[in-house]
Amino acid sequence: AAMLRELRRRWRSYKYRFVPWLALNLRRQRRTLRYVPESSQDKIIADEDVFETLLKTFKALFINDFSRQADILALLPEVKGQYLELLTVEQKRSKVNSCNHQGQQVFTPEQVLFNTLGFAVSRDQSSLVSAGTGVFVTKGFVRKGTVVSMYPGTVYRKHEPIFFQSLGNPFIFRCIDGVLIDGNDKGLSRSVYRSCSRRDQLGPFQMSDESWLTASPQNPLAVGQYVNNCSHEKAANVCYQEFDVPGHFPVELKQYLPNIVYSHDIESHLRCVVLVTLRDIKQGEELFSNYYTVVS
Repeated sequence: AAMLRELRRRWRSYKYRFVPWLALNLRRQRRTLRYVPESSQDKIIADEDVFETLLKTFKALFINDFSRQADILALLPEVKGQYLELLTVEQKRSKVNSCNHQGQQVFTPEQVLFNTLGFAVSRDQSSLVSAGTGVFVTKGFVRKGTVVSMYPGTVYRKHEPIFFQSLGNPFIFRCIDGVLIDGNDKGLSRSVYRSCSRRDQLGPFQMSDESWLTASPQNPLAVGQYVNNCSHEKAANVCYQEFDVPGHFPVELKQYLPNIVYSHDIESHLRCVVLVTLRDIKQGEELFSNYYTVVS
C-alpha cells in the first residue's frame, strides 16, 4: 500500500511532462498540454531580449575563461581584437574593485552571472516536501521579465526516436509545435546528449555545452530542468518561453548553449527554452513554474 501511494505521488508530480501520458490524453484534456493558439502569444519578452541576455552572459563567461580560448581565437582573428578590448575593460574594473594587479581575476560561473546580470541561481534542496532538487536565486535581485535560467537537453523533432529515453523520465519538455527536449542528466539521456555533442564538434569549436550534465555547469543558467512545479502554496514566479537560436549566433559562444539536436542532418535553428520571471524575485526565493502553460 505504501509503495502504491508513492507511485501515485510520483505520477501526480510528473504526468504533465510525461510524453506517453500526453499522447494518451491529447484529445481528452487539451488544456493540460502546453497549448497556445498563436505562437506569438507565447512570448513574455521579445526574442531580441532573450538573444541579448544570452549574448551578454556568454560573452562574460568567454572572457572569464579567456586563457583557455587560444585555439578558438587563433581561427577567428577578426573577433580576437574585440574580445581583447572587452578583456582590458574587465581587467581594469577588477583591479579597481579588488586592488589585484597580478593578472586576470577568474571568477566562478555563478559570480560571472551575478556580475553580469545582477543575480545568481543554483540548485539546492527544494522547499517543497519530497520535491527533491529545486532552483533558487542565491544572490542578488531578479526583475520581472528577466531570463533567469535555461532548460538544457537533447532536442528531438517530431517522429524522432525517444521512447526508451522517455521511460521513467520526468525531464522531457514538450514545446508548442511538438518538439521535445530531454533534460535528464542521467542514464541513456546523458549518453545520447554526450554522443550528439561530440559528433557536432568542429575542431576546437564546441557546438554545445556538456557541463550541465555535471554538478558544476560552466553556463550557470543551465539549471532550468530542476525548477519545480508550482502548488497551491507556491505560485508560479517563472514561465517557459521557446527561443530558436538565430543562425548568426557567434560560433565561439555556442560552447555555452546547453542544447543539441538529435538529428545532425536536419537544417534548422536550434530550439532552446528559457525561463522568464513573472514578477520580481528576491534573494533566497525558489523558482516555481507550471509544467503546462496556457496563454490566452
